Amino acid sequence: MAIVRKRLGDILIEQGLLTDEDLKETLKAKSADQKLGDALLQRGLVTEQQLIETLEVQLGIPHVTLFRYPFDPNLFNVVPKEFAKRNLLVPLKTEGDKLFVAMTDPMDFITIDDLRLTTGFQIEPAIASKDDILKTIAKYYDEESYDEMLGEMPQVTQQQQEELSDLDAPIVRLVNQILSSAVAQKASDIHFDPQESRILVRYRIDGALRTVRTLPKQMQGMITARIKILANLDITESRIPQDGRIKSTVDFRPIDLRVSSLPTVYGEKVVMRILDLSNNLTDISKLGFNQTNMERFMQAIEKPNGIILISGPTGSGKSSTLYAALNKLNAEEVNIITVEDPVEYQLEGINQIQVNTNVGLTFAAGLRSILRQDPDIVMVGEIRDKETADISIRASLTGHLVLSTIHTNDSIASISRLMDMGVEPFLVTASLNAVVAQRLIRRVCRDCREIQPATMREKEIFEKRGFDIDIIARGRGCSQCNMTGYRGRMAIHEVLVVDEAIKDVINRGGTAAEIREIANKNKTIFLIDDGLMKVKEGMTTTEEVMRVAMID
Repeated sequence: MAIVRKRLGDILIEQGLLTDEDLKETLKAKSADQKLGDALLQRGLVTEQQLIETLEVQLGIPHVTLFRYPFDPNLFNVVPKEFAKRNLLVPLKTEGDKLFVAMTDPMDFITIDDLRLTTGFQIEPAIASKDDILKTIAKYYDEESYDEMLGEMPQVTQQQQEELSDLDAPIVRLVNQILSSAVAQKASDIHFDPQESRILVRYRIDGALRTVRTLPKQMQGMITARIKILANLDITESRIPQDGRIKSTVDFRPIDLRVSSLPTVYGEKVVMRILDLSNNLTDISKLGFNQTNMERFMQAIEKPNGIILISGPTGSGKSSTLYAALNKLNAEEVNIITVEDPVEYQLEGINQIQVNTNVGLTFAAGLRSILRQDPDIVMVGEIRDKETADISIRASLTGHLVLSTIHTNDSIASISRLMDMGVEPFLVTASLNAVVAQRLIRRVCRDCREIQPATMREKEIFEKRGFDIDIIARGRGCSQCNMTGYRGRMAIHEVLVVDEAIKDVINRGGTAAEIREIANKNKTIFLIDDGLMKVKEGMTTTEEVMRVAMID
């Protein structure tokens, strides 16, 4: 009698991981050659771990967690690195004539046949997550070749450093591997930190820095030179800071890297910001706005003129919010021009200008020229000084919608900051539509999420802000989140709409406390409140919210 195999969608619905409606929508939206599992992951309806456990039931193939798995290093010579990377698999162990392999797709019979012919083993597949496999390849295959590379590396003089563009040079392979590993681990930045006797390689993952490598001090000059060559920087100059950019493809994905070098007492520190072009967030509905904040933000950007400011420290996702807003406003009948430093993501249909202070193209100079180009919407990367603020305000008063960012702690402080720059209060009130303050906080890992009772301290914090809480979600730590309990990040927002009452306070030189009082009456959701609401929904923890937002 033939075995009737249940369909993946039906099993997910039976397990309560998916609704019938979500399944129908996904099946309708996915392309003909896309697998249902991939489409569900793309839409964020299930996690990779949930999908793996369901496939285990459906296919009867075991799943394996690669975190702290006792690998046999000899097997990494049996399966070549390029083959493992291209087909997303890693060898686990051998038993007699059988080779056990972890794969993302255990039904890929062509790859299994290829592997059987090249190794001579019978292949026994197991299921593992894509992230797990990429991390394992980056860690074990790269570690194997690190020692070889260190042995191959000669002492390099300043004159020889210019020859480091040779693709077979050990230092080239080393830098490529560090980059590839960072992309596999979804790092946002790579830090090369020079110390007295060594170099630390650190990745920023979900906002937290972690040391991943310690390299010998003698490699510092070679690594710096290699990165400078890629970024078209002057490798002979090490006394002043330099900035550059690298466009690259890492593991078949287009990646943009912003490079910054800074002279320190132990040599040049290099930081590379990774901009993954395949993960570009340009959908405004995916930015994590709650319903009230979303409505207020949409009303502000749909006005024909005025200024909208996004405030927050470096690395708080301001650029993503600006790009998402521009993407929403981008239409054939409007002329959108931006002046940025640097241009992070290229958007089709939008004219983007890169600031270049060496030739006198500053924010202010660029903005002046933009206004002669008949724009409807102008985006200024950052308001840093009085001149840029003045031109932005005059642009908004002459019928343009201006979007920009400002470095302040919250939305109310942005108003004071403009006036501190020397902008007259009547100009602020005439032009400012809204200020959005935002921060990034880590999400609780969906795979190891547990419900726990709230502590007394948490209940006090919630009570102070007019909420009540009994249970909260926390991650206990698993291989998917590197035992941190968090995986991925989201934004919390504060949208301050500048109405007539607030304008009146600004014009008569009122205090920030008065503006806060009016904002409270207008039911403004402050950063702390939006964060606590997300804790209530089980998306993050109180500790994460308190790390970025202050309670009054």
